[in-house]
Amino acid sequence: MRIRLFFFLLIAIVAVSGYRCLLPVDETEMVIVTEFGRPVPAYRLASLKFSREKPWILGVWEVGQPRQSGLHFKLPWQSAIHIDRRLQIYDPQPFKLLAAGEKSIELELFVCWRVDDPRRFLETVGDRPGAETRLRDILWSRLAAAVEGRPLEAIVSTDAATGELEEMQKTVARACAESARESYGIELVDVRLKRIGVPAEAREGVLERMRAEWGGVARQYRADGEKEARMIRAEADKEKAVKLAKAEAEAERIRGKAEAEAARIYAEAHRVDPEFYQLMRTLEAYRRFLDEKTTVLLSADSELLKFLSGPPAAAGEAKTPE
Repeated sequence: MRIRLFFFLLIAIVAVSGYRCLLPVDETEMVIVTEFGRPVPAYRLASLKFSREKPWILGVWEVGQPRQSGLHFKLPWQSAIHIDRRLQIYDPQPFKLLAAGEKSIELELFVCWRVDDPRRFLETVGDRPGAETRLRDILWSRLAAAVEGRPLEAIVSTDAATGELEEMQKTVARACAESARESYGIELVDVRLKRIGVPAEAREGVLERMRAEWGGVARQYRADGEKEARMIRAEADKEKAVKLAKAEAEAERIRGKAEAEAARIYAEAHRVDPEFYQLMRTLEAYRRFLDEKTTVLLSADSELLKFLSGPPAAAGEAKTPE
């Protein structure tokens, strides 16, 4: 009974030890094997090789750092630390910096990174939060050095000739990548700027300066507009006066011509039949000034009353014989 229990315990120990020796590595990670806290080489099963002298021995290759996916081996008392080899995105808090002239600026960036040297990464930062803390320190120092000597207008300008933002971004990314790789075994794939702003405590002052600057520009534009408007109005008034003078002259000419024509027609009508002309003119005068509300006081011998007092004697009327 004791022998069976011994063999059972031995088989269990061997099974557990064999399971502890297996080290599967996923495609998305790297593994560092440690022994009492120190990294040690690991062993990867390469192929089934049989020696001619000893055909029962499996051939294995020793490697220092497993970087490929597959089945690896380690000793039972050794531990394995898994490190993600995929691309990581780090989105730090905005950096508040001072540009040239003590002008405050707020830069918000994002960083794409991954582990390049797992041994150095494990010895210096240990995990992702530690890596992001070190990356923030690197970004802060490089950004502060790049922004300090540049005027704010050159950073925020969109003009390709005077703007220095693109150059500054490339310089900072290159310097941060070199420092991160040498110090922490981290590869910075990309460093990009998301937003440029002004810190909240300095925002009101900046807005006041902007209002003052753009207020002066607006006043200048308004003054130029009023000057241009006065010139346009003066030119329009001049053109209006010229056209009115021409129109009045033309109207006087037409009116004089019409009056001359009317006088000629009146003269011809008067010459043809003076009495009828006188009658028509008198009736026209009646129509103009006589109505229900008009009271006219005339003398008995007025010319206007001869057609109202009685019918005129017909021309050539025969006299009654005595």
